[in-house]
Amino acid sequence: MGNLRTAVFAWLLARANGGQFVVRLEDTDRDPERYRPEFIADIEESLRFLGLEPDEWWVTGGPYGPYVQSERLALYQETARRLVAGASAYRCFCTAERLAQMRQTQQERGLPPGYDRRCRRLSPGEAAQRADAGEAHTVRLAVPLEGRTACSDAVYGDISFENRTVDDQVLLKSSGWPTYHLAVVVDDHEMAITHVIRGEDWMPSTPKQVLLYQALGWEQPVWAHVPLILGPDRKKLAKRHGATQFVEMAREGYLPEAILNFLVLLGWSAGDENREVFSRAEILERFGLRGISRNPAIFDYEKLRWMNGEYIRSCPTDRLAELCLPRLQGAGLVGRPPSEAEVELVRQVAPLITDRMKLLAEAPALAEMFFRDPEGPDDRARRKWLSAPGAARIVQEALSALPGGGAMSIGEAEAMVNRIAASMGIDRAPVIHTLRAASTGRTVGPGLYEILSVLGPARLRRRLARAMEWISADSAPPA
Repeated sequence: MGNLRTAVFAWLLARANGGQFVVRLEDTDRDPERYRPEFIADIEESLRFLGLEPDEWWVTGGPYGPYVQSERLALYQETARRLVAGASAYRCFCTAERLAQMRQTQQERGLPPGYDRRCRRLSPGEAAQRADAGEAHTVRLAVPLEGRTACSDAVYGDISFENRTVDDQVLLKSSGWPTYHLAVVVDDHEMAITHVIRGEDWMPSTPKQVLLYQALGWEQPVWAHVPLILGPDRKKLAKRHGATQFVEMAREGYLPEAILNFLVLLGWSAGDENREVFSRAEILERFGLRGISRNPAIFDYEKLRWMNGEYIRSCPTDRLAELCLPRLQGAGLVGRPPSEAEVELVRQVAPLITDRMKLLAEAPALAEMFFRDPEGPDDRARRKWLSAPGAARIVQEALSALPGGGAMSIGEAEAMVNRIAASMGIDRAPVIHTLRAASTGRTVGPGLYEILSVLGPARLRRRLARAMEWISADSAPPA
């Protein structure tokens, strides 16, 4: 979700300024924990789900392709050679064992971690000879030993770093593959990237990349580091807080417009503190880098669920039914494929369950009463209403009052309840609650008149007759 938030900011900035939203696949880190082919499909699905279709990316291509870093290795290798030739980088022949020993010694002595620049002291001639002889080596950035490296950030303003605190970063691995720091600078320049938006945790990398831009004589992009996203306990967002991956959010039934609205407010303000629900058009009209905060953003799951509920309730009926249908099919409430009658029933039911629905995943539980006859009343329905004096008469009166046709309007349902209450000389409330318990087995749900109208006389007659059996069983003396 953190990556998606950054993508949302980048998409908004591009759209608000008539620019291009560019997405590339940075796949030079081949660690199986961080790179799997299925992750690529997740990226594509998440961007399409949110309506953030890139202008240029590996799917459709573009004028600066390829947009996959593993297909651009020759470009990085040539840039590394150029940096070495200009003394802005150097070859490092230290083995993995030697580097591990160095880190252990630093740790034991309480020294800050970082490369000790041993190979930086090699003469260019000796380094070239060893490389030509086939000795394995990396290429490291030659960070100035004194002074500061400065840049301007659209969120944080002017920032600078003491060079002595910046490590001589590996730019090119011995395998010939680049690290992030080299590849991202080369690609941003070659792809004419004007603005780089990324998480605040990448800020320590900025001086290394600024030095690369300077060494190569390239113009820097506008940097914009956005605040980190924290969990409700103000610690880094993690699994312990709840779902953090887009695929999990989609599975739970969050709407794309709700996720977009929620994500953009994680670290950005529209300048209207009293509003939290904005349309995409309103966000585009107001978005700018000046609205991005420097303070960490809190991922409030309750707020996200509330916001999703707001968007669910504002859905047009046809779209809402379309969103609920696969969930109801998954629960076995609707056939695959659904019949025409089932599709129409879903259209009738979907708007009735939104008041209590915050996630689409909740639709089957809320809608079940319309698709399946209850096996029995829940405890509250039984104790509070079906065991009450007069319950049997209310149900019997309803059975007698049901119209003989195949449908009943909301108005007819209300008139029926009024007639029952009047004939018994009681308020409508016990009639309403008793008929809800008898027809659904529950004490909560949509309005009774809507329930009676959707169920219709035929199903109501069957359910009320079954409710009379429940009432008789409860009132029978023990054997």
